[in-house]
Amino acid sequence: MAQSAITILGLLSMHSLLRKFGNYRVALTLIGIQIIIFYLIINLSEAKHLIPLIVLGLSIASLISLTLDIFLQKNTETKNTGNVRSHFMTAINSAWIMGPLLGGMLIVGTNYKGIYAAAFGLLFPLFYIIHRNFSKFIDPHYPKVSLLKASKSLLKNRDLSKLTIINTVLQVFYSWMTIYTPIYLYKYVGFSWSEISIILTIMLLPFVLIEIPLGKLADKMLGEKEIMAAGYIIMGFATISLSFMNNKNLFLWALVLFFTRVGAAAAEAMIETYFFKKVNPEDSEILGFFRITRPLAFFIAPIITVVGLMFVSNTYLFTIVGVLCIITVIPISLIRDTK
Repeated sequence: MAQSAITILGLLSMHSLLRKFGNYRVALTLIGIQIIIFYLIINLSEAKHLIPLIVLGLSIASLISLTLDIFLQKNTETKNTGNVRSHFMTAINSAWIMGPLLGGMLIVGTNYKGIYAAAFGLLFPLFYIIHRNFSKFIDPHYPKVSLLKASKSLLKNRDLSKLTIINTVLQVFYSWMTIYTPIYLYKYVGFSWSEISIILTIMLLPFVLIEIPLGKLADKMLGEKEIMAAGYIIMGFATISLSFMNNKNLFLWALVLFFTRVGAAAAEAMIETYFFKKVNPEDSEILGFFRITRPLAFFIAPIITVVGLMFVSNTYLFTIVGVLCIITVIPISLIRDTK
């Protein structure tokens, strides 16, 4: 939760930094800070030093992501937003799939330093790519807007305010499932961690398989809200079905979890496409508010578990999350399509 709080404060402060220094300088500075953080993590061993550094590193990663959003948005035509954003999200999600696989190879016993060493090394190519391609980046005009006015502006835009709620549900789904599913598979179903890694790898494949085709489809044929609604319905019913799976069948669990992510990938691609068709690169505060849904979800997800367990068993927590996803179709139906 400390990491979530720091991330939220950082995102709310980004607009002022962008106005003063520009996105290019802010991006390189954040990457430089991240390099120092990972260097310290690699070379320190005491928990009292490592824990604050890891928390800070996770928060900095979210701020770097915001600067990449601005670079991308400034160089994307509205008519191609779905195609560009889906390619961008597919690249990110490919890294999410490769991360656990590479992490497993880099961990030696209880020594996790290899993971941070790899992350440390990857930051230098990122620094170079941004320096090489965006050194002459012309920042959009970042108007001087107070946080209160920015929040009011977001609330007045009925489509974006509803989309923020829709995205919050998706981020809560990610946060809750990421924490709870591996624990449930290990503790209650009885899978080994090696089996769980196979299940989770299969589960994540939709993020690299369907987001690009759906982005193109949203640009050329269907509107975003139809695909978004279908995604939440698939995600909801697939998640509910997990409550009724009593057997230890690796293929079956992998298949159903795969379909939860088919829905999530469709929803994610359409949320990103819709949002970036509705905002301009200079709307950095609105973008910051929108990205707050990610750390905010880490506050909400544990509440679902605590409150849910007052009424149902561990198994039926999946039903609560699934029903929440299906209910989200209501605000989706109320937003105006971009077509």
